[in-house]
Amino acid sequence: MPAKTGKQYIERVDQAQANVWINGEQVKGKVSEHPAFKGVMKSQAEMYDMQHDPAKRDFMTYTSPTTGERVGTSYMTPRTKEDLEKRRKMMQEWAKFNGGMMGRSPDYINVGIMAYGNASEMFGKQDPFYAKNMQAYYEYCRENDISLTHTLIQPQVNRAVNAAQLPDPYIAARIVEKTSEGVVIRGARLLATQGGITDEIMVFPSTLLKQAEEENPYAYAFSIPNNTPGLKFICRESLDYGKSNFDHPLGSRFEEMDTIVVFDDVVVPWNRVFALGDVGVCNQAYNESNAVIHMTHQVVSKNIMKTEFVLGILQLMVETINIGQFQHVQEKMSEVIIALETMKAYVNAAEANAKLDKWGVMTPDFTPLNIARHYFPKIYPRFSEIMQLLGASGLMAIPNEADFNSEIRPDLDKYLQAANGDAYNRVKLYRLAFDVCMSAFGSRQTLYERYFFGDPVRMASNLYNGYQKQDYVDRVKDFLNKSGNPQNSEIKL
Repeated sequence: MPAKTGKQYIERVDQAQANVWINGEQVKGKVSEHPAFKGVMKSQAEMYDMQHDPAKRDFMTYTSPTTGERVGTSYMTPRTKEDLEKRRKMMQEWAKFNGGMMGRSPDYINVGIMAYGNASEMFGKQDPFYAKNMQAYYEYCRENDISLTHTLIQPQVNRAVNAAQLPDPYIAARIVEKTSEGVVIRGARLLATQGGITDEIMVFPSTLLKQAEEENPYAYAFSIPNNTPGLKFICRESLDYGKSNFDHPLGSRFEEMDTIVVFDDVVVPWNRVFALGDVGVCNQAYNESNAVIHMTHQVVSKNIMKTEFVLGILQLMVETINIGQFQHVQEKMSEVIIALETMKAYVNAAEANAKLDKWGVMTPDFTPLNIARHYFPKIYPRFSEIMQLLGASGLMAIPNEADFNSEIRPDLDKYLQAANGDAYNRVKLYRLAFDVCMSAFGSRQTLYERYFFGDPVRMASNLYNGYQKQDYVDRVKDFLNKSGNPQNSEIKL
């Protein structure tokens, strides 16, 4: 199957009948009809349908190098800078549709699978068998438009020790044994967003594994269908409260769901294993394959659209209640504008300085993307704060759709009207703002952006330790040496 339609996406997930639990009950029947999932699955289906829109087909899809069919552009191996631009256009088209509120839309994992597939040789360090598996899996995903969730993190039990030192060594998912059928996995992983509403799950190594023999049982990489026996998805409380698009315009459409993934002696077939029992190989996977760069390219591209969406909401609020003439409002709005243009500059720089990597993949310059992924988690919470400050009491006075359909409508029309809009549309706008900056959905978005790529402190340390600073130090030393020294000796620090 080439690039799939929304109908095909829903049918495949429904037919798989993955083992999904929510509110203490296992989901029975079609998951697409369950209140917790129907909104986001409908939205994701609409995104897949964009691949077949005649006006968008040329950049949403491309010709498969093996079958000649039209396949999703997010799976494309970029060979030129123009390819990167085309892929970004496709990714931003999806992000524009969801306002950047779907952090794990399919393209996020797709670009990673592309990078792994092209760097399959890397997985062959243990055994050429693993390299063949990875290459075949990339082609399988591309040609069948597989939607993927993924899990990377071990359960938060005791961060002072590694998983092998916990009272039960099978809290974090680990290798139990190897059989003729495959590898048996037991334990749990966090935090699979869209768990249970995709075709398959990509289980890749945590980047926190220590180089120690006792960690090897926790080192592996594989992908399996979501309905694999023994695989279970345990959901948190849904942030889609079954309200209308008017009442909760974001939560009702884009609540992706986050899940705990439990492996009850799951057998992973050998042809789906890409790395096994080797911490060294697993810890190198993200960087050596450059998957982290391509996935960051997707994220930063998405965050540009998210910032545009926030800016549009704020500006419409400003115009609706006529506060644009106040300088403190202009100052706050300027913060968002500066953030938007900064994010655009990061992506432009990354693409302009892109180079072919050793795998033959046109890869963006990571430095500006790396800075962007540190910058956005700090600025996004400020967006919510600005929205709260500009919305003020207007974010409290937001009756719901049922109120507007009741006999009190005349009161609402009179007392909630705006300088440049009627009451209904004013409240509709402010309910959208509420869903961004105050609702449970909005709060989850803020937390999600804070930790999108992991612990920000650890990330900052990695940035500091990996950044090339010596040229700048040498320049300062040279300047000091030219500034006069009575002993005529060089500065040595």
